[in-house]
Amino acid sequence: MNSTTAAQAADIVAALLFIFSLAGLSQHRTSRAGVAYGMAGMALALVATVVAASQDVSATAVLLIVVATVIGGAVGLWRARKVEMTQMPELIAVLHSLVGLAAVLVGWNSYYEVEAHGAAQTAVTQDLLGIHHAEVFIGIFIGAVTFTGSIVAFLKLSGRIKSRPLALPAKNALNLGALTAFVGLTIWFTVAPSLGLMIAVTALALTLGWHLVVSIGGGDMPVVVSMLNSYSGWAAAAAGFLLNNNLLIVTGALVGSSGAYLSYIMCKAMNRSFISVIAGGFGVEAPSGGETEQGEHRETTAEETAELLENATSVIITPGYGMAVAQAQHPVAELTQALRRRGVQVRFGVHPVAGRLPGHMNVLLAEARVPYDVVLEMDEINDDFGGTTVVLVIGANDTVNPAAEEDPSSPIAGMPVLRVWEAENVIVFKRSMSSGYAGVQNPLFFRENSRMLFGDAKESVERILRSLSATDPGSAASNEGREAAGQPTPV
Repeated sequence: MNSTTAAQAADIVAALLFIFSLAGLSQHRTSRAGVAYGMAGMALALVATVVAASQDVSATAVLLIVVATVIGGAVGLWRARKVEMTQMPELIAVLHSLVGLAAVLVGWNSYYEVEAHGAAQTAVTQDLLGIHHAEVFIGIFIGAVTFTGSIVAFLKLSGRIKSRPLALPAKNALNLGALTAFVGLTIWFTVAPSLGLMIAVTALALTLGWHLVVSIGGGDMPVVVSMLNSYSGWAAAAAGFLLNNNLLIVTGALVGSSGAYLSYIMCKAMNRSFISVIAGGFGVEAPSGGETEQGEHRETTAEETAELLENATSVIITPGYGMAVAQAQHPVAELTQALRRRGVQVRFGVHPVAGRLPGHMNVLLAEARVPYDVVLEMDEINDDFGGTTVVLVIGANDTVNPAAEEDPSSPIAGMPVLRVWEAENVIVFKRSMSSGYAGVQNPLFFRENSRMLFGDAKESVERILRSLSATDPGSAASNEGREAAGQPTPV
């Protein structure tokens, strides 16, 4: 076995590890193994790539590749250790942009290696030259769209630009016109490649990527992140064709197809059209009265909430992005344990697009060691709210908004939501009465069975825990109180 066949064998093993990684990440219990498979596959792929490249390039070039890999790995490790869970969506958007930029650079490099030499080039045979032209053009287009689209997504998610959608006149016609122009330019480039056409398609794709994402409202950003994940996969696959790298083709196809399927699932969860997402921008500008209160809200305290929970038989907790911002997942996990010790049935209802990232809430709850079997999806728990004593809405807003089912004129009309208002009591944890990320006021806040618990979610849950601990037979605070009173501590 020579180095070439060894590298090819390594590519096959790495591709299998990536497939195992996706399979592992599909379930909570196997997610850690899935991450390990992915890390092992990527490490093997990097080593195989360097070994294969060393056969055709100088020792200096190999050294530069190794240095670049070490620097990139160090930066990635530093960012991964530093980033907060609330910043994960922005980080992923940035990573998607880097994949898109890499695809653009690979396309331009391929142009200068082949097309720029005209008839004098010998790298590609004449019968495959037209296919190479198309690969270069399509790879640059997909990569550039991914690059600017991901940058806009990062700016929106991080709050550096407004999250509301930009609605240009005839925006759909603009998108369709850009796609039509791309098809025409691709045919032209395949027949007669030139530097001017390369510049034109790059500028066109960069502009289209910007417009596709800037036209989408903030409430739909979880789908955007998933969609850009798919785009980055196809960009990587296109780069794989240009580099004649089978592993990159397979990996890109895996990422692209899984991202597209996830986007489809999320669109169904939001009652959105998948084609509309691909076309760029189904966000709708919220009405100007979105912040206007629609009635009189009622407030409660942590102590009153603790008393309500103490007498409850069943509790459902619906987390949202606010829980991530407050980093309240660990106190929420403690509250779950305290209530379960009392014999209260506690479950979690997670909306498919809760947070700013697919699976955002699931990751937070897993980090806090909440048992997997009590974390249920919307379809699994929605019918149970009617028989629930107390629902705790911690940081969720748009995903529990009854206007989605009751107000046809609402911008989120038709979006499946968690029907928390059917419970006997609803406690909403919020900092203020402001509307959600979609800019739509929530009538839930003004329902007769709803109470608002204002303040930081983490501090509010901790106050509830302190109130419960005074009467919890198994708590340290309760035992200390018994000892001070000369009473025996229960075993």
